[in-house]
Amino acid sequence: MTGPSAGYDVLVLGGGVAGCVLASRLSEDPDRTVCVVEAGPDFGPDRQDWPARVLNARALPREEVWERHAPAHRIRARLLGGSSCINGCWNTWGSESDHAEWARIGGPRWTASAMEPYRLAAVEQMGLRQVPEREFSPWSRSALAAAAELGFREVDMATPGGPGYGTPLLNAFDGVRHNAAFAYLEEARSRPNLTIIGDAAVDRLDIRDGRVRGVSIEVDGRRETLRADSYLLACGTFGSPALLMRSGVGPAAHLLDVGVRPEIDLPGVGSNLTDQPGVFVPLAPTDELNAALAAKEADGDLYVSRMLVRASSGLCPDGSWDLHILPVAGPPLFGKLPPGQYEAGISAFVMNPASRGTVRLVSADRTVAPEIEPGFLTDEGGRDLAVLRSGLEIVERMAATQALGPLVGPVRDHPARDASDQDLRARLGTYWHPVGTCAMGAPDDPRAVVDSEARVRGVSNLRVVDASILPTVPAANTQLPVIAVAEMLADLIRGAA
Repeated sequence: MTGPSAGYDVLVLGGGVAGCVLASRLSEDPDRTVCVVEAGPDFGPDRQDWPARVLNARALPREEVWERHAPAHRIRARLLGGSSCINGCWNTWGSESDHAEWARIGGPRWTASAMEPYRLAAVEQMGLRQVPEREFSPWSRSALAAAAELGFREVDMATPGGPGYGTPLLNAFDGVRHNAAFAYLEEARSRPNLTIIGDAAVDRLDIRDGRVRGVSIEVDGRRETLRADSYLLACGTFGSPALLMRSGVGPAAHLLDVGVRPEIDLPGVGSNLTDQPGVFVPLAPTDELNAALAAKEADGDLYVSRMLVRASSGLCPDGSWDLHILPVAGPPLFGKLPPGQYEAGISAFVMNPASRGTVRLVSADRTVAPEIEPGFLTDEGGRDLAVLRSGLEIVERMAATQALGPLVGPVRDHPARDASDQDLRARLGTYWHPVGTCAMGAPDDPRAVVDSEARVRGVSNLRVVDASILPTVPAANTQLPVIAVAEMLADLIRGAA
């Protein structure tokens, strides 16, 4: 295996979902040397060595993250496999209009039809599966019936099939999370041309005369320089723009303010942050529901949700959706309840928000976390608030259906849809699907960071391949779309080599 100070053909910086795809696919060519660098731990090829908390698909582990006890919108994984190790194992797909917008910006390879082979490849490689019958709690079964009662039709959540209700595809088996490191690197680890370096923090890229000359990392308490012919940045929506800015690529005035010498003035770096905000409406479980959930938990098959509704507001294009309605019942995500008592409620998430936020450096020191401002519900026209209120009206109707109503008490307080703008903002949560901070754009777009092939403007041997390049967030949980995009770009890179 190649030593950590040697040169490589390809350096993949970041071992999250996209990084695992890139490392696997690009190392399939035995003549191409590939190294993937991950800031967090690599727990190795033997699943028995992985922490039980990471493998538990019934919970959302929060130990292997960049910032403990941070606000929810800042949560980001720090281990090989990335967000696939800490998320809900849900895989859904965006709408035709999502892909039409991407194709308008990036060209035909971004259409839904062109992406279809890569969607299928991602589904197969991740081993995605339907929800087993035994994993439906009485709450989830009733929620499915409630959606039908409201007039929604059943749809396949892993295709662009339009509004409706259904179940996600899962990357979990019998309660064990099957993350991207397992799916993409299990076989690849034995390849002599692939190197994986864990617990190695990337400090900055050495960029001179429009080319990356090397990358500085810190591993085992010492600084190393890695070099390659090409560099693929896959540090995620928060990490990729931060690394670019520490390396002198970003808004020049901002870089100067934090003591970084600008190499390339790219004002779009760290801009265009897009995430999906939502509001949770709590409901009071009946004694009967608590007892049923307790019995399900005793059997080891309690999951807070196994279904969702894709809904459209009056502002949504025909045939698409701009809301996810998510009924949940089980152990609370935050805090604790006494044994035998559970949290129940329904969330409404805005899936195609118009609001935009930013990622900015606080310091040139990599150990200082960036400033992350999600910008939820800040669009000037108030569109996102209107869509959210439309979703909360659906939540209210769903909670009152004959299917769900007997399982919970009435909505507490005044209906959430009637709350003031200030109150709604105070109650906001996030779906944890940030994108857009190194957005793809047309050649004449001054705020674009990468082109349609993910190449960074002004740097000849650097690409960004992760959720940060998506110019808009799809109306979906982003894991499956990001894996498919990484599959597509890996295929493109292999063809260009």
